Amino acid sequence: MKTFANVFLGLFILKSVVAAPPTDTINYDTDTYEVDLEELDNLYDYDESLTVDQAQIEIGTVLPVVNRPILSPEQVPEDIEEGEESTPKLIDGSSPQGPLSPGVLGPETSAGISTCLLCTCIGKTVYCDEHNLDSVPLLPKETTHVYLRFNKINKINKNDFAHLNKLQKIDLTSNLISEIDEDAFRGLEQLNDLILRDNRIRQLPELPNSMNVIDVSNNRLGRQGIKQEAFKDMIDLHLLYLTNNNLDHVPIPLPDSLQALHLQDNNIQEMHEDTFCKMKDFSYSRRALEDIRLDGNPINLSNTPQAFMCLPRIPIGRLI
Repeated sequence: MKTFANVFLGLFILKSVVAAPPTDTINYDTDTYEVDLEELDNLYDYDESLTVDQAQIEIGTVLPVVNRPILSPEQVPEDIEEGEESTPKLIDGSSPQGPLSPGVLGPETSAGISTCLLCTCIGKTVYCDEHNLDSVPLLPKETTHVYLRFNKINKINKNDFAHLNKLQKIDLTSNLISEIDEDAFRGLEQLNDLILRDNRIRQLPELPNSMNVIDVSNNRLGRQGIKQEAFKDMIDLHLLYLTNNNLDHVPIPLPDSLQALHLQDNNIQEMHEDTFCKMKDFSYSRRALEDIRLDGNPINLSNTPQAFMCLPRIPIGRLI
């Protein structure tokens, strides 16, 4: 019985071995893959001995490079070594993006600093207040408005604004200006507003006839500081502020467009009857001039009542 059992067990094992799957090596055809298996293995190969020094890892923010031009090999300067970046330099404030667009630094000042890096350029306006400047910086040629307030500028030279033919407003409030070249503003045909208050100016230079606003308050013009008929041909002049300048007269003739004339705190002692009106033409009316300030002057307005007949309002000042 034991022998029969052994024979049966042997036959069962033999049958199982015959039915088992083959153990031969299977060869895969790599031509059916888009990527060679050997290349794929090399792609992810790495050096197990590589170590990382944590102290050398710097965490920061990488700023994107905006609008950097792509240079062809022929355009790359010869003095730039391989691997070194080239940054285009702007000379006159212009760029492919347009004048004074974001990122344009403008021309360099005498100190070698770009104007729009030293100051603030927004659109075509340059703000350069409180920078301890002792002269007018070189401005981008497309500038229309410039603010140079609260600096230490002591002189306005002939060429400070000569190249700015689109300039519309200059504000030089609270500087140390004592001298202005006679031709400093002459060629600025689009200049409308000129603010020179709180300086030491003794002579007002020739101004273009395009002026709308002139403010030279708190200076030292005196008797000879304003030329004869300086404002006569300024047909668009609206505001003229000459407060506290030790003037002894009203600078006539004044254009009919004038709306406000501030002459307070001067040394004006008398006024002619034709200062504002035309005594020989009783039909003449100066309706635009509604604000005349003569307070703080040693003049009695009651002495020349006919001088105000053509005005919509009596000037502010001493009446007795």
